[in-house]
Amino acid sequence: MDAASTENHKKPRPAKGERRIQILQTLAHMLENPAGDKITTAALARALDVSEAALYRHFASKAQMFEGLIEFIESSLFGLLNQISQSDAPALEQLKKMLHVQLAFAHKNPGMVRVLIGDALTNEHDRLQTRVTQLIERLTATMKQTLRNAALESPAWQPAADVGVYSDLLNAWLIGRWHGYVRSGFSRSPLDGFDDAWQIFGLRYEG
Repeated sequence: MDAASTENHKKPRPAKGERRIQILQTLAHMLENPAGDKITTAALARALDVSEAALYRHFASKAQMFEGLIEFIESSLFGLLNQISQSDAPALEQLKKMLHVQLAFAHKNPGMVRVLIGDALTNEHDRLQTRVTQLIERLTATMKQTLRNAALESPAWQPAADVGVYSDLLNAWLIGRWHGYVRSGFSRSPLDGFDDAWQIFGLRYEG
């Protein structure tokens, strides 16, 4: 085979946007290792069969790669939550679905749940932890607003305390389920016992 034929059979290089997605997908996949080993750019480059310099043509730093994952998590979760909030379902039913999709997202994306609980961000740039904290605060605020809507739409459910107490409780339970999933080496689904837990919360219309 001559040089021209060899060149024609080379694997085409992905476009810039495609390569960025590949890098983030590979990073998320590497985070699925239950051992929780620290990921280096050298290991990431090897997994992609590229040089470290090639990584830095798409991301200025490893921190920026993690920021890309956080942005993906945020857009995915809020895309789902917005669909639920715009539905015709009663507010408490919306709240139940919101909790469920956040757990289901974690179950389907074990590497990303390590980002959500901050486990994957240990010894990384401080701004990443801050960014995740802001994301979780937004999730909590969305549930809080849904609880307000529930109290307004029907006298059949009125909160026994400020709705912020409810949303903080639900958020703490949610994060606990994420942590349990990671600690189990991704063997215990965060969705286990969901319906029973919802019954215990007692968030339902009376009468």
